[in-house]
Amino acid sequence: MNDLRQLRHFVALAEHSHFARAAEAVHLSQPALSRSIQALESSLGCNLVDRHSRGFSLTAHGQLVLEHARRLLAGSRALSNAVSQLGNLASGELHLGAGPYPAARLVPQAMGRFAERFPRVRMQLLIDNWQQLRTRLLDDEIELFVADTRELAADPRLRVEPLQEHPGVLFCHPLHPLLQRSALSMQDLLEYPLAGTQLPDAVADALRQTAGVNEFLSIQCDNFMVLKELVSSSRVLSMAPWDVIAHDVQAGRLALLRLSGLPGMATSAYGIVSRAGHSLSPAAEQWQQIVRQQDRDSVIPTLTLPRG
Repeated sequence: MNDLRQLRHFVALAEHSHFARAAEAVHLSQPALSRSIQALESSLGCNLVDRHSRGFSLTAHGQLVLEHARRLLAGSRALSNAVSQLGNLASGELHLGAGPYPAARLVPQAMGRFAERFPRVRMQLLIDNWQQLRTRLLDDEIELFVADTRELAADPRLRVEPLQEHPGVLFCHPLHPLLQRSALSMQDLLEYPLAGTQLPDAVADALRQTAGVNEFLSIQCDNFMVLKELVSSSRVLSMAPWDVIAHDVQAGRLALLRLSGLPGMATSAYGIVSRAGHSLSPAAEQWQQIVRQQDRDSVIPTLTLPRG
């Protein structure tokens, strides 16, 4: 292979699962795309796709090549970005990731600051749980991310920089029936559905032991904006770090619950995560600095828990 075009064509075919749609995506005719895939198979000495009456499927070799092709293409993009940004930040792309809670406040605020300073750099943000973000980072699909780091700190492949901690809180609709009770127990809480993002193992285990149930969450969703809307329009309960709902509570859109006789909920564990031993692009370096500054500058209303 003299360049990465054949790999790009193959990745497009795998992602679109259709020759015509893939050809359109890479601006080729369908016969030209077929010839490119055949040339790639010839150069590698193996079949990448099994063609049949209903279309095609990837062979075992195809699955392996797809995995490596994505990494090579991501590396090529990263190299181009780093070179184009070396002299200045007047161009290029920045691929970022964020966990559900940082994506609800800290990350968009930092993105706004970055966009004001470097308006010609295009940003792409992936929101997901920490497990998927780690995979995307190690596959070079994103350059760094901000997320819960409890399950990541011991991974030698990662560089983790902790950010501010925020207390965890339980919240509900401002007219929720539980707010009328003078003291709440875990059994009171279990009368209603509880929604949340994917929990770190340590947090999930502690909650399961405290509640005495195998599955603590009734609804799991890694989009926190969806969770807030769910809570604000129903009797579903949820939990989150204080910083992402503080202004909603202050404005009366959400309310806090307190469980009597139980320890406080875990604090957040946000951190900036990148690959250990890898240099960041100039854009990513600037982004990291802005996240740090935004984290220090953030003004969060004081947490005042209801009596109970």
